Amino acid sequence: MKNVIEVKNLKTVFGNRIIHNGLNLSIKEGEIYGLLGPSGCGKTTLLREMVMLECYAEGEINVLEYSLNNINRDDAQNLRQKWGVLFQAGALFSSLNLYENVALPLQEYTKLSDSMIDEIVRFKINLVGLKPNDAFLYPSQISGGMKKKAALARSLAMDPKLLFLDEPTSGLDPVSAREFDKLILNLRSFLDLTIVMVSHDLRSIYDTLDRVAIIDNKKIAYEGSLENIHLQKSEFIQTFFGSSYE
Repeated sequence: MKNVIEVKNLKTVFGNRIIHNGLNLSIKEGEIYGLLGPSGCGKTTLLREMVMLECYAEGEINVLEYSLNNINRDDAQNLRQKWGVLFQAGALFSSLNLYENVALPLQEYTKLSDSMIDEIVRFKINLVGLKPNDAFLYPSQISGGMKKKAALARSLAMDPKLLFLDEPTSGLDPVSAREFDKLILNLRSFLDLTIVMVSHDLRSIYDTLDRVAIIDNKKIAYEGSLENIHLQKSEFIQTFFGSSYE
């Protein structure tokens, strides 16, 4: 399988604080890849750098064969339409109902007819497990789980090749979290997605991820499958995964 994302010798600096220092990883086509590590290690920052919402000081990030280092405006706009992002809190527009939230990227970035947009929006809302009548509710009228699903539907509106998920099960009850895990697995198969996910949910990590990168001490402490995780000497790995393989 080819690499769809490559991060090489990445250095991230906020003021006088170094977040990443010589970070390297690669994400293969079709896998669900997890970014893990202790709080404050820069997992979400790395995800935001991959989607061009944060700048890095040194190194290189390649996404779908585009180098983000010197990408021009047209290529950047084209690349943004090839991925979807589910932010931790959903980031739905509170003044729009769910239908309008999902329709927005199609209205902004395509020349599709209103009838075609309507068909796509209804399909994506159904795809994530929401009911047709849910489409006309506003974010303030729905549960946290429904907000996650609606935001997921919006992230899928443009038929992306890549899906970025920031703590997708945070704030959900255990039953809803496991349903969301199953939904992610089904969507990966059905839509042939590559998924990059930041998570602290140990059950979700074991149920969904093919490979992980663990960020610790500003670098990748481990990259690979969970099968070999117990062989690693990182203090974070021993603490976080310890009880799961004893």
